[in-house]
Amino acid sequence: MNHPDSSSMPPDITPTKRVTHSVSGAGMDRTVGLSPRKVLFRRMVRYGGPLAVIALAWAGWRLVPASGTLSVQREQIAIATVQSAPFLDYLPLRATVAPLNVTFINAVQGGEVAEVVARDGALVQKGAVLARLTNPQLQLDVTSREAAIASQLGAVSAQRLTLQQTRTAEETQLAETRYNLLKARHELSIREQLRQQGFESDANVQSYSDEADYYAQRLKRLDAARTQDVRVADRQEQEIDQEGQRLRSNLAVVESSLDALTLHAPLDGRLTNFDLQPGQSLKAGDRIGQIDSEGHYRLDADIDEFYLGRVAVGERAQADIGDTKLSLTVARVHPQVTNGQFRAELTFDTPPPVGLRRGESVDLRITLGETHTALVLPNGAWLEASGGASAFVMAPNGRSADRIIITSGRRNPEQAEITGGLHEGDQVIISSYNAYKNFNHLSIR
Repeated sequence: MNHPDSSSMPPDITPTKRVTHSVSGAGMDRTVGLSPRKVLFRRMVRYGGPLAVIALAWAGWRLVPASGTLSVQREQIAIATVQSAPFLDYLPLRATVAPLNVTFINAVQGGEVAEVVARDGALVQKGAVLARLTNPQLQLDVTSREAAIASQLGAVSAQRLTLQQTRTAEETQLAETRYNLLKARHELSIREQLRQQGFESDANVQSYSDEADYYAQRLKRLDAARTQDVRVADRQEQEIDQEGQRLRSNLAVVESSLDALTLHAPLDGRLTNFDLQPGQSLKAGDRIGQIDSEGHYRLDADIDEFYLGRVAVGERAQADIGDTKLSLTVARVHPQVTNGQFRAELTFDTPPPVGLRRGESVDLRITLGETHTALVLPNGAWLEASGGASAFVMAPNGRSADRIIITSGRRNPEQAEITGGLHEGDQVIISSYNAYKNFNHLSIR
């Protein structure tokens, strides 16, 4: 059906208004409430994003180590608890059996080995022949020197003979003068008696008196000269004797140089390090072996330099040899440190058991002090890197550890004495600190 266009209607005709009736829903709709699940979902959407960001940031902060912190796995570390326990102050060692006394044998004269009599490891007695050397040049030199010394000894003997002849001549003159004086006095006495009887003149008697005076004066002079000559002769005789002794000593040395070509054992014992071979050339002073005291031994122990100030002469020790426990005493401490160790020598308090051999290893314990109660930790790798000056202590939550300064004291193979910085019950990392040298904090995962 077609409707006329309003524009074509006459002006007196008013257009009909279209009445629209609005329909209200209040009369037929009701309000529906949201379910708890949807409310929770909407709140999660509204607040979950910021919370997630905060959680991620916190986790990142926990996972990223702070400066100076190293992250380690729990299975890579070992933990021990600081305890108050008896501390056993001893030092276990591995010692080596050595002869108590060692005498070295050196070649006094050089030469070529002509014969080897003894064998290495043999028991020898003092003076036993070990080997013989030859040295033709030495033999020629010895012969020449012997001849020269013999000539000098001959001159000394001639001097002594001359001195003796002079002394004999003086004594002969004295004896003759005494006899002549006695004879002259006897003759004078006879002449005086004859003069008293008128048978002898005064002039003749005077001649006998002068002769007696002459012999008396001569005897006096000879006696004085002899006294002076005796003093000089005694001094000369001493010098001659000294020269003779010196020459004879030189001759003995020369002869002994040939005797030195025969090598002898200087004392009883076991010959060791003796490996001469026939034809071998030796120089004077070359060491050819040694003699060890048989049945008399000591123990040599190499000890870590940490104990250099604690091991002293007189310390007591105990060795386990088989099923026997033997007491020992530290007899000598060598202060020289070689490769981080020094050497101590220990002697047996009682005769050592039969069957010990040089070079045999023996376990022993040196007692360094009395047993006492102390704070202790296990002795382990942690002490090597820290030197006992610091330790990593676990936090109460077990997720981290901090390095703290400590002081440590004595040690034995199982324990280390803690003298400061730690308390009983502290949890301490006792595995190696080599990987933690540059860190003071550890994060435990």
